[in-house]
Amino acid sequence: MNIYVAGILWVGGAAAVGAVIGYLVRRFGWDEGRADNNDAAGQVFTIVGGLHAVLVAFVLISLFDSVNAAGDGAQAEAGSLVAATWAADSLPAGTRAKVHELATAYATTVARQEWPRLADGGEILTTGWAQLDELRRTVAAATVDGDWQLAQKTEASNQLWAVYQARQRRFDSGGGVGGVVWFALILGGVITSILLPNLFGGTRPGAHIIIVSTLAGTITLLLFAIYQLQNPFGGGAMIPADAFTSALERLG
Repeated sequence: MNIYVAGILWVGGAAAVGAVIGYLVRRFGWDEGRADNNDAAGQVFTIVGGLHAVLVAFVLISLFDSVNAAGDGAQAEAGSLVAATWAADSLPAGTRAKVHELATAYATTVARQEWPRLADGGEILTTGWAQLDELRRTVAAATVDGDWQLAQKTEASNQLWAVYQARQRRFDSGGGVGGVVWFALILGGVITSILLPNLFGGTRPGAHIIIVSTLAGTITLLLFAIYQLQNPFGGGAMIPADAFTSALERLG
């Protein structure tokens, strides 16, 4: 389903539920004396709403940072792979050809096999790790002649280590939001948008329904954003494999 359609359904559904509950409260609930509760209800609403807003903001900022870090990490991984291949160009012909072949195979594996699994949360095979390890062993076994080739061999090894680190961070970047945090987000949203607003009195029924439905829709919109940003490689974030397709072009 299109992300915008899904978002509209989430927000519209929550707003409709909030409107129905607000209507039922004003239609069948008590009304006399509710205005006397406004001061106490307002204080509680300020505290609970403030705590929930802080939690939502913290989670959203953390997820935005995670998405940006995942995108930068993918660029760093692909860039280090190309740099290692370029450094290996100064090594003996057999090593140079083998490194180029393995680097191309690794970039292809990441872009065409691993990236779809990162998006849908499927199992990722160990092919990429095996190719990267073979790259490392190929560079380490290269016979060098002179300080220049030794320096290029060292540079290629350092760049492959950077590829390994960026790869590991890529797999660690899709942790998402834990169950306890989701429980606090959802329960806090229900309390803030449904329970507490219906304790206030003194407003006209139409205005009361609009207030409750707007709160429910707004908080649901933020929860939808959190849900979409959990996985940097899927959902609303959807970091593409452009870094590795560009690396394939450079290697080719």
